Order: sequence, then C-alpha cells, then structure tokens
Amino acid sequence: MQALLKTFLLCVMLLSGLAQAMQLSATRLWPSPDYTRLTLEAPQPVDYKYFTLANPERLVIDLEGVESGAALDALATQLSADDPYIAGIRVGMNRPGVMRLVLDLKQASKPSIFALQPLAQYGHRLVVDLHAPDSPQQAAAPAADLKEPAKPAAPQYARLITVAIDAGHGGEDPGAIGASGSREKDITLALAKKLKQKLDAQENMRAVLVRDGDYFVPLSQRVGKARAAKADLFLSIHADAFIKPHARGSSVFALSESGATSTAARWLAKKENDADLIGGVNIDVKDPFLKRTLIDLSQTATINDSLKLGRAVLKEIGGVNTLHKNYVEQAGFAVLKAPDIPSILVETAFISNPEEEKRLNDAAYQDKLVDAIVDGIRTYFDKHPLTAPARLTRNP
Repeated sequence: MQALLKTFLLCVMLLSGLAQAMQLSATRLWPSPDYTRLTLEAPQPVDYKYFTLANPERLVIDLEGVESGAALDALATQLSADDPYIAGIRVGMNRPGVMRLVLDLKQASKPSIFALQPLAQYGHRLVVDLHAPDSPQQAAAPAADLKEPAKPAAPQYARLITVAIDAGHGGEDPGAIGASGSREKDITLALAKKLKQKLDAQENMRAVLVRDGDYFVPLSQRVGKARAAKADLFLSIHADAFIKPHARGSSVFALSESGATSTAARWLAKKENDADLIGGVNIDVKDPFLKRTLIDLSQTATINDSLKLGRAVLKEIGGVNTLHKNYVEQAGFAVLKAPDIPSILVETAFISNPEEEKRLNDAAYQDKLVDAIVDGIRTYFDKHPLTAPARLTRNP
C-alpha cells in the first residue's frame, strides 16, 4: 500500500511538472568579434542553473519548466561555423521538468547570464554572453581590435585623422521600424560601411567601425571603443522614428551638460538611451568609464568642438535633405559622452516617414548623404587642423 502511494505521488508530481512546462517563444544567436550572445525568450520568466566543464570546454544550462518546441529546436540551426566561441549546440531533456542546453565551446569562456524583463516587442529574456576569460565584460575593446591597416600620412598633415563610426542599434535592438518594415539597425550599418569607405579614401583620414555586423554593443562600450582606437571624432549614425509619421528631415545632435534644446531632442535622447534596456545589458557589470566620464564632462571644450563639427556636417546635409532643424540640437545622449572626443549624432532621416524610408533604402541617396558627411568633416578639419599627437595618449 505504501509503495502504491509513493507511485501515485510521483505520478502527480510528474503530471504537475508537465502541466507547468512551457515552450520558448524565440531563440536568437548573435556572434560578434567581442562576444557571442544567446537569447532565449519565453512568455514567463525562466528558472535556470548553469555550470562549466573543461576538457573539452562546455557551458551547461539547465532550464527548469521548459519543454521542447520549434524555437528551441531551431537554435542549433542558427549556429555558424565562424562563431568565435561556440562549436556546437545540444539540447535534450535531462530529467523530468528540466531541459538541458549544452554549448560546446571553441575556447575557455567567461559566461555572463542574466534575465531581462519584458520590454517593447520582447517577452521575458534569458541572455547568455560568452566573453574571453581575460576580457572585462562590457568594457572597451583593446585598441588592437579596432586597428585598420596603416597608411602613411600625407606630408602636409601632422598625422592621420581617425574617425570612429557608430552604426546605431544592432542585434537584439532593431531600432525604429519603418512602415514598409525597414529596420533602423540595417540602414545605419549600410550607411556606416559606406562612410568608412569614403573616409578611408581620403589621403589624411582613416575610419573604424564600432560595429561591423548585426550585433548589439552597449552604449558605454561604444564610447570605450572610440577611445581605445584613439579616435579624433565620433559619429553615431541613426534613422529614427517619431510619434507623427509626417515628421521629416535630417538633424545633428551634440551632447548637452544641462537640458535639451527642445522637447523632441529630449524625447529622442531618452529613446536612444533606452537602447541598453532593449539590447540587453547586465546591470551587475560595472562601467569602467563611468567615473572618468562624469568627471570630464565638467569640461566644455569637447562639447564646443562637437558643436563646431555638427554645424559643418549639418550645413552639408542640408544640400541633400530637408533639415528638421537648421541648428545643431543638444540633449543628454549617453553615446556622445566620450570625455575627450568631439562627438555628434546624425539623424539621417525619419524612417517613420514613408517617403524618407524609401529614400533611406536607395543606394544613390545613401551615397549623397555619406558624401555630405565627409565634406562636413573635411570642412571642420580645414578650420581646425590637427597639430598635436593623438588626443588619447593617456590611459582611460
């Protein structure tokens, strides 16, 4: 009788576990030069435990209350052979009510696993970031990661000008979505690559891309990458949306130490600063540049240089597209907070405007826009030539 009771209770427990099991609603894999991100999305929070194994290197994640489904089954098919960290993905039921996910690793890795609450179009997310063991999570990449093949500076210039180009959004964060389905992250990357090509063709300039693929880079790390590359300028490229579809025109923004210059600028800065919430940042990881940034932001020289750069770029863009404002606006954009690099954010057009969305996807228009930005940069340096060594000779 006692044995029968135990069997009955075990069956009840198993049935209860099965009843509570859920399927993942989506899985996504985002490889990048700095880290690989795995995202598991579910309608409810996912309880998990994880551990690592060596010889060979593996990361094992036990997902409690998760059962097999289309999203989980499709995870392995997303893996590419050139992923820098993951060699293989295996999924299977480990024990009743527990699904085991095993990542076969190409090298020893430092995993960072954290949960994100539902936001925008996403449900509950469990994020797995795989970093190299000796790389600080979400810190600046070493300068070598952003180095381009060296080219000699022309005799009439003190040295090559380095421009860091930041393609807005990426990976988990698509940015604004146009009426026809265009994603801001795709348009900004296409523009950034064209801009880099044009700048590299200048005899006294070189450009580095903060991101060169479809992956997410935290805002503070974008700043850190520019500083690590010893950039002389930082340009963040965007194609945002507004609450009204008829909003149109190009804009240029610089950082503000105080308030925004308009309600729209304040709204846009908040929206862009929320990118970390959408893209997914582990809030337990300390930002190594925060203290330095807060101290150096008291200096206004960099912001004044940013305004001069912004005016030069805005003037040239005005020959290509209608200007939303005929002056450089200012707001508290987190991505512009490099303490010692003139930094501007270029809103190329409103992707929420159907007409401008169409233009943003037109290669000829992209070329004209990029040429205008290059001309603006050249105008700025014609008036403010570099005569000293690279700005960022000190440690960050």
